[in-house]
Amino acid sequence: MRAYRVAYDGRPFHGFQRQPDVSTVEDAIFDALRDLGALDDGADKPAGYAAAGRTDAGVSARAQTVAFAAPDWLSPRAFNSELPASVRAWASAEVGSSFHATHDASSREYVYYLYAPSGVEGGLDAGRVEDALARLSGEHDFHNLTPDGEGTVRDLNASVERDGDFLVVRLEADGFARQLVRRVVGLVVEIGRGESEMAKIDRVLDSAPLDGPEGVAPAAPYPLVLWDVTYPGVDFSVDEDAAASAREVFGSRHAEFRTVARVAGSIRDSLAVGSAAGDDKR
Repeated sequence: MRAYRVAYDGRPFHGFQRQPDVSTVEDAIFDALRDLGALDDGADKPAGYAAAGRTDAGVSARAQTVAFAAPDWLSPRAFNSELPASVRAWASAEVGSSFHATHDASSREYVYYLYAPSGVEGGLDAGRVEDALARLSGEHDFHNLTPDGEGTVRDLNASVERDGDFLVVRLEADGFARQLVRRVVGLVVEIGRGESEMAKIDRVLDSAPLDGPEGVAPAAPYPLVLWDVTYPGVDFSVDEDAAASAREVFGSRHAEFRTVARVAGSIRDSLAVGSAAGDDKR
């Protein structure tokens, strides 16, 4: 058995887990294995296969982890030769035959990037966000922040730090129920914008269900990243060629979207009051 660290841009996919008639990250992984001859055409999935988590549509990952009975020659670099550019394996580890990528994880960490420039009217109050996350930290029953009916009690470690125009929210626990991360973020954004009072957290954590307008909607998926998954005793070895390929891919995406942001910003600025008078002179 071998475990692989996989990074991906989640925007082109309808989530990680395979689904009928839509493109998923898992489809890309299985298709690559078939093209490499590491998975028989008639096989549903590799022997012993499991993944660390099932990210939602649009959610990205730095260290999604998949494990299965892999041939000795299947390095991350070889894996990448058939994976789409938006999915990159970058490290691997030999694991025992009983290893399970889902059940053997001791913790998972997600990172959410909130665009929150300082001093913008109606923006997020970083102090309120920090206080809200502190109150949500610890062991609670988060049944009001997930559609799941079980596995809702979690010991959450939540924090936030400023990085330029962004508030970077980090959430770590042994596991997460469906939509829990995005709904935690949705709740702290409500509080950070002054749309809800801090007391709403007590209501959310109460045993009584929240219905209708009291409920918390999940935050958008695109700024969310499955950042890390911890496995005690498993030592991942970085494949430098594969990691370089991943850096190149994500570097290109970074440059592309910086350009998109620059174009949008220039149009915004040109339409500011009193700034467009000389446009037709150009």
